[in-house]
Amino acid sequence: MRNVLLVLVVVTVGARGLDAQDLPPGLPPQLVHPEEPPGAPRVITLQDAIERARQNDAQFQAIAAEAEIAREDRVQAKASLLPALSNSTQFLGNSANGVNPNGRFVSLDGVQMYREWIVVRQELSTNTLLRTPLQRARAAELAAAARREVAARGLVVTVTAAYYALVSAERHYATAQQAVQQSSRFLAVTQQQERAGQVARADVVKAEIQFRQQSQGFQEATLAVANARLALAVLLFPTLDENFAVVDEVSAAPVLPPFPDVRAMAARGNPDLRAADEALRAAEQDVRVARNAFFPSLLVDAVYGIEANEFALHSAIAAQPEYGVLPNLGYFITLNLSVPLWDWGGLRSKLHQTETRARQARVTLSQTQRQLVSNLYSMYNEVVTARAAVDNLQRTAELAGESLRLVNLRYQAGEATALEVVDAQNTMVQARNAADDAVGRYRVALAALQTVTGSF
Repeated sequence: MRNVLLVLVVVTVGARGLDAQDLPPGLPPQLVHPEEPPGAPRVITLQDAIERARQNDAQFQAIAAEAEIAREDRVQAKASLLPALSNSTQFLGNSANGVNPNGRFVSLDGVQMYREWIVVRQELSTNTLLRTPLQRARAAELAAAARREVAARGLVVTVTAAYYALVSAERHYATAQQAVQQSSRFLAVTQQQERAGQVARADVVKAEIQFRQQSQGFQEATLAVANARLALAVLLFPTLDENFAVVDEVSAAPVLPPFPDVRAMAARGNPDLRAADEALRAAEQDVRVARNAFFPSLLVDAVYGIEANEFALHSAIAAQPEYGVLPNLGYFITLNLSVPLWDWGGLRSKLHQTETRARQARVTLSQTQRQLVSNLYSMYNEVVTARAAVDNLQRTAELAGESLRLVNLRYQAGEATALEVVDAQNTMVQARNAADDAVGRYRVALAALQTVTGSF
């Protein structure tokens, strides 16, 4: 008897504040948002989002800039192998000594000298003859281009994940909104039946708990949409702008090719492998450059022009006027042969450095090849599993909705408990959210696989 009284007291105390007018309205919280520009929201497809992200993502732009710099390095390396042509105009003023016409500086033959030269300079070394710097620059350019492709494909994965995170969040929002409405109707039904004496007070308590929990879930879903929209806006726009709408493009997903085709695409179109391969080629060319530094080099300077006491094609020599007017235009050639003899081990140390980098590049290439094979299998299996999950969880969500409808009918007929209704509502919410998440997982898995294979 004492236990019964205790239960009655607990139920009475717990039942306080259960009137309908005391229930929370279930409205989402008043979140703050960046100021939006006027006008209708822009509709952004996934492809639009990817193109916008390529223009605004700082990390991708930095890697793209490195590729452009590598291209200019190749242009400069090619130019360094060719003769350089320049023009030089000089005036040399010498202090007069009042004795001879040469002036005080004995290296000059007058107090005024003029030079007008066209200079051709060419270095002839082992590196120049073998075109090693150009080959190294070409390999570095190809490696940088491959890294840019890696970054572009990685950015597609990032944008796809952010895009479908927003799509999934909006679907969760709709599911949470529907769950609040269903729990509110169920609470009203239990209150009505309680007043009619058809159900116990415990059903009303259970219904209100469910309503409050679903209301909180709705608020969390509202926050998730806001956060997902902000995360995507950071990728898409140079200034933070939330005035856009995304498109649910589930039906536009590409068909997964058979695994043999995927493996063939990965073998011929993987940028990670190209980047590692070209990095090894560049490192090997660095070794050749360092080794060629041990050989002699020849520098040729050819000058054509005038060096005279007057700025003219014909003039008299100030120190020897008795020869009369002579032609000034002519040429002279300077050949400078440099032979390295001793540098205290500096050249050999540079050679050891380049050989170490080349060995590391070989190790990196080998690991990249192994990692490519591993990623290919794991990513393909992830896509297959995600595709099956989409079909399975969508069917599960349909069954959960049908189950909730039947349980509600059974409860109204007095054949089901409030606990069964609450369980069916929760199952429906979980099943729909899982189905929505599966769609995003499938699209992200496809994008990740295409980082290995390229588009298909």
